[in-house]
Amino acid sequence: MRFIPVDTTAALVMVAQAPRPKLKDRRTGEMAMDAETGAPLVTLDVTFVANGEADILSLTVPQPGIPDGLAPGMLVSLTRLIARPWENEFNGQRRSGIAFRADAVTVAAAPVLAATNA
Repeated sequence: MRFIPVDTTAALVMVAQAPRPKLKDRRTGEMAMDAETGAPLVTLDVTFVANGEADILSLTVPQPGIPDGLAPGMLVSLTRLIARPWENEFNGQRRSGIAFRADAVTVAAAPVLAATNA
């Protein structure tokens, strides 16, 4: 399967939503597992800011690559972020998109807190 490495060196990456289990089958609740290691997979939403634009990316990350206490607002760095184009057909409708995956997430700094009036 082809994949595209994503350069994150000039990007600001911040956790947008706490990690949650990635499900293989929503009907049964079966967890998705890494095909190579057998580790459970999680989904992590991040705000990715680069070249003056911001996007929310949903990443798939093996659970061992997610540090404890990861929470919205934390600045993070991503190890080996890749993008994989995908396409499928369901009920006669063709869909496509880009899936993002990282090997690990590392906390880069303290959470960014909103300014408060004191």
